[in-house]
Amino acid sequence: MKWIELLNKTENCPVFSTGFLLSAGTKPENVRLQISRWVKSGKLVQLRRGLYSVAKPYCKVLPHPFLVANNIKKASYISLQSALHYYNIIPEHVPGVTSITTGRPGQVSTTFGEFEYRHVKHLWFHGYKKIEIVQGQFVLIATPEKALLDLVYLTPFADCPEYLDELRLQNLNQLKLNNLFQIISEAKMPKLKRVEKWLIKHIENNKYEEL
Repeated sequence: MKWIELLNKTENCPVFSTGFLLSAGTKPENVRLQISRWVKSGKLVQLRRGLYSVAKPYCKVLPHPFLVANNIKKASYISLQSALHYYNIIPEHVPGVTSITTGRPGQVSTTFGEFEYRHVKHLWFHGYKKIEIVQGQFVLIATPEKALLDLVYLTPFADCPEYLDELRLQNLNQLKLNNLFQIISEAKMPKLKRVEKWLIKHIENNKYEEL
C-alpha cells in the first residue's frame, strides 16, 4: 500500500484499525510492515496495538479526543468530569479524558492526550448515549445525570456537602430529575440517596428549572 492510498482510504475515518486497511489479495504481513514504517517516520500515530490515526499535518480531520477514548477501549463511554464539563455542568476545564469501562482500569498516554479508564461492574454500565461530537464523529457519552452519579459512585466521600460544593455545579436545568432519581432508586445505595437530598436542596435554593 502506498501512502497516498492510505490517505484516501482513511479520509473519512480519523481512527482506524489494521483490519480496515486490508483488502482482498493484500498480504497482512506487508500491510503491518508498512504501517510500522509509517509509525516510526511519524506519519501515523499508534493509539494502541492495531489502532492508528494519521498524524498532523497529513490528516485532513483530527479525531476528537472523545472518539480516541471510545476506540482505545471499545466497551467504554465518556463520563465523570469529562462529560460534566462537556455539558457545562462544571465550569473548570478538565485535562485528559475519563471513561467508564467494565474492563481493566488504567491510563493511556498518546499524542492526542491522556486517557483514563475507571472500572465499574456490569450492572452499573448504563446511562449513556451516542452523539455526534463533531461532524461525522460519533461517540458514546454518559447522560448528564449518569455522569454526575458516576462521579459520586467512584469518588470516595463524594457525598459530603463540602465535596459537592467544591464542584460548583451549574446549569442543572440540563438534568432530567426523573431519570436521575430513578437511577438512584434502582441503585439502592445510601451514598447516592444522600446526594439526592443535597441536589434537591441545591436546586431549590438556586431555582433551577428542569428542561
